[in-house]
Amino acid sequence: MSETLEVSATGAAAEAIRTHVPVLVADGFAGRLFAKDATLWGPEAEEESAKRLSWVGLPRTSRHLVGEVSALRSELQEDGVDHVVLCGMGGSSLAPEVICASYGVELTVLDSSSPDQVRAALTDRLDRTVVVASSKSGSTVETDSQRRAFEQAFTDAGIDPAGRLVIVTDPGSPLDRQSREAGYRVVNADPDVGGRYSALTAFGLVPSGLAGADIGRLLDEAEAVSDLLADDDEANPGLRLGAAMAGTEPLRNKLVLVDQGSGLPGFADWAEQLIAESTGKQGTGVLPVVVPDDSAPEVALPPHDVTVAHLVGDEDGPDETAPGDHDGTGSDVSVTGPLGAQILLWEVATAAAGRILGINPFDQPDVESAKIAARSMLEGSPDSTPPAFTDGPVEVRALGGDWLGDAGTLPDAVAALLAQVDPQQGYVAVMAYLDRLEQAELADVRNTLAHRVRRPVTFGWGPRFLHSTGQFHKGGPAEGVYLQITADPTEDLAVPGKEYTFGRLIASQAAGDASVLADHGRPVLRLHLTDLGAGVAAVRAALQ
Repeated sequence: MSETLEVSATGAAAEAIRTHVPVLVADGFAGRLFAKDATLWGPEAEEESAKRLSWVGLPRTSRHLVGEVSALRSELQEDGVDHVVLCGMGGSSLAPEVICASYGVELTVLDSSSPDQVRAALTDRLDRTVVVASSKSGSTVETDSQRRAFEQAFTDAGIDPAGRLVIVTDPGSPLDRQSREAGYRVVNADPDVGGRYSALTAFGLVPSGLAGADIGRLLDEAEAVSDLLADDDEANPGLRLGAAMAGTEPLRNKLVLVDQGSGLPGFADWAEQLIAESTGKQGTGVLPVVVPDDSAPEVALPPHDVTVAHLVGDEDGPDETAPGDHDGTGSDVSVTGPLGAQILLWEVATAAAGRILGINPFDQPDVESAKIAARSMLEGSPDSTPPAFTDGPVEVRALGGDWLGDAGTLPDAVAALLAQVDPQQGYVAVMAYLDRLEQAELADVRNTLAHRVRRPVTFGWGPRFLHSTGQFHKGGPAEGVYLQITADPTEDLAVPGKEYTFGRLIASQAAGDASVLADHGRPVLRLHLTDLGAGVAAVRAALQ
């Protein structure tokens, strides 16, 4: 992990820095951002921005949490409780995940409504488990359902849930009041910070600190670069990165994130949700594409609408000879720095990108539309659309236009979907509503598809990705085609106190998201696996 924060660029990204950073400096963007100036993104964004800017001061204002969390961890350890489970979605789960991975400490992240994945968490060392349930309001359906399941599991095991549940929420929220009345430990987060900017609030620090991460050091790293990032100077790395992301001309709106020795495992996944949810709206935005390594097609032979962001360490140094730049047509940016510094860096850069793009980086209108659609199906009738056809263990459905043609087999359906990909601007999104731990190897199809279509491919686990790239898919430009994979659970699981099950919940989320995508005119191929093992094998074969 590098101790120096640095951003360098070549090609179109470097030209974007030369064009836009002087304008941002002349406008006093950085200084105004750290002064919490809500007018930076225009009058339509002002109301939302006014209550979302406290993240700029978190390296200092979150200091009190270091001692509080340490004391709570010691208390729990004295009682033999040393296994931390986090129930949360989006930024509430992705930030602690990367923090704990970077510090080499164990944290079980439950950010799924898959019955199989929830059940696995419920049965893993329950006698030694403390659960952190994180939600700004408590209305996040996944987190509410997971919390209910753990409450029931603790009760059934003769364990008082009040001693094993820690609630992180906004002060005065319904969850805050309900949890205090129930006698739970409650830690309030700063209410003037949105979820994806909350890494350095209680949402990021409480679960990470309880798991054993050095959250004091994390805040030190962020505070050490705060003045640098607040400086209206052309060397400001936050302005440089924001311009590289959003200022290329024409806009290279696919940002490929590749880790090349940063020492920050999972950081690209956190950056993905920050950038996609912040920028993908009003028909524009930047689509982050997380790839496993530099052998990915998007890095080895980047398309013309791609900027490659290399996450590097000290030993690598900034990459001045990026592979896509050999002919002068590439666009690359290299970023190095410690975790706390990079969290604040990418938040500043995303805010700057929002100004360059002319959008509000603090709302997420299309995330809400998918939630509404899922809730409608959950409370009403489940999706009962018959399949267009069934090929062995896979039911095939096509939404978003009459593009399936006469396809009658799974490989033909996949070919029909991929034929809709625009060879100049298009991308493919794979959305798998499965147990992401048990089916982790399925993510390998991302590279397979990227080689096949020679266009950027994203892979997201549902419902996790709904709080990330899901916003861009619906609110960004109409460039994507969408492959959704669902399955019958091995065994369903009730949500205590509710009339629905986890199986019904994840099915409603998948159907709701597909419906909203189709309403936006996006082609969606839905593959439902009636036999998980055979179905996954069939899908893999069809994607070759």
